[in-house]
Amino acid sequence: MARRPTIIDVAKQAGVSKSTVSLVLRNSPSVREETRSQVRQAMADLGYVYNRAAATMRMANAGLIGLVINELRNPFFAEFATALQMALAEKGYAAVIANAGEDAGVQHQVVGSLIEHGVSAFILCPAYGETTATFDAIARAGVPAMQMLRQVDDRLEQFPFMAPDYHAGARMAARHLVEQGARKVAFVGGLEGRAVTQEREAGYRDEMQRAGLAPIVVTGDSTRAFGRASAAQLQRTQPDVDAVLCFNDLVALGMLAGFSQQGRRVGEDILVCGFDDIEEAAQSHPALSSVHCDIASIGGLAAQTVVRWLETGEQPAPSTRTPVGLSRRQSSGSAATEAG
Repeated sequence: MARRPTIIDVAKQAGVSKSTVSLVLRNSPSVREETRSQVRQAMADLGYVYNRAAATMRMANAGLIGLVINELRNPFFAEFATALQMALAEKGYAAVIANAGEDAGVQHQVVGSLIEHGVSAFILCPAYGETTATFDAIARAGVPAMQMLRQVDDRLEQFPFMAPDYHAGARMAARHLVEQGARKVAFVGGLEGRAVTQEREAGYRDEMQRAGLAPIVVTGDSTRAFGRASAAQLQRTQPDVDAVLCFNDLVALGMLAGFSQQGRRVGEDILVCGFDDIEEAAQSHPALSSVHCDIASIGGLAAQTVVRWLETGEQPAPSTRTPVGLSRRQSSGSAATEAG
């Protein structure tokens, strides 16, 4: 049996957006008569029949995007959720934001609930853990879904992935520390086995190899508490370390406090660079150098990509990496320069 034509088919045939077709079907006066005729001709050519009863049932949730965030208490992900929500609003879509709290079970529950409520698409910053059942449920529901900032499912044709170029960012930051004169550079933070940790650590290791320096790696939680404790640990076990590239800004901010407690002047006795460039990085003391991921631009690109997917049926590329920069500030012995 041939597939029934959809509103997306009509939009393609008429050369307009899905939302324009919807406006024609609702007899909106905002559509020009020429465009209205074009859409109605496409409907006739395709044999499209408007199911008004089904459309009425969908109206309450039309334009809702499920935004599932692994941990909203982490400012990096909170900033991303805010940027994405605002970008979607500009395109006429609303984001339903759910926090998984780094719990794959909670994530599965909220995804199921959002599917039941009829969201049009998902954008997930996924929690780690057992996630196959969650993505299988999304696939069965036929809801478009993107993985953002973290990749946990390998079916990239079905669940595309978008993130900053973590490897390039780590190389850039490590090279900056070496150019500042550091010769014992440690990489601190990030849990072993996680793809994002591996990418950032690999960029650091590549730069250490290029500079002919030995890598020093201390993995662990991506928290301020771990950063503070690691500063004390390095002071005890490797007091000659003269620079640290941190897995993220939270670890770096913890290290600022930890080194201060140890009597070491950050930016002078030891250099510190973070990763992500959250808003707080520029406000810390000393101001924290950090790999700038431009989270606002990523949110805008994610919104544009998902809306285009919904309205035209254009499938995103399996993997998209966005460019990064380096915000040089006092913690790495630099005069303040943003993302250069």
